[in-house]
Amino acid sequence: MPKVQPQESAHGRGRGRRVASTLAEINVVPLVDVMLVLLIIFMVTAPMIQRGVDVNIPVSRRAAQISGERVFVSIPVAYRQNHVVYLGDEPIHVEILQERVRQKMENRTDKEVYLRGDRGVQYGELMDVFDRLQAAGVDKVGLIAKTPGER
Repeated sequence: MPKVQPQESAHGRGRGRRVASTLAEINVVPLVDVMLVLLIIFMVTAPMIQRGVDVNIPVSRRAAQISGERVFVSIPVAYRQNHVVYLGDEPIHVEILQERVRQKMENRTDKEVYLRGDRGVQYGELMDVFDRLQAAGVDKVGLIAKTPGER
């Protein structure tokens, strides 16, 4: 609201009443508009950013569905060069896999881990990870396979 200032002198030399406006209020409408546009941009681009681990799982005719929360270890084709496996979605060097799995399993009653090995991984590399999982205290290691119609 504009402020009205009184006259400067009683002799009439003053300019009369002066109206001064202050910038005490911030216009939030443009701010809200910009924030809504940014929110829409992030909502559209977020699903495109998420990616999983690329593992070409072999096909099995008798593969059963897995239900519930499980621990997955994935071995990509690049394991041969960098010795990195994935515990869930987290990349881990194979040397620290045993300790990380032991930490995950200490509060669980069912000590099961499901191993997803790429079709291009050699049998010896798969067995190396298998042995490390058993050394970490895992009771059962399941091998994941796809059914013929599954993508």
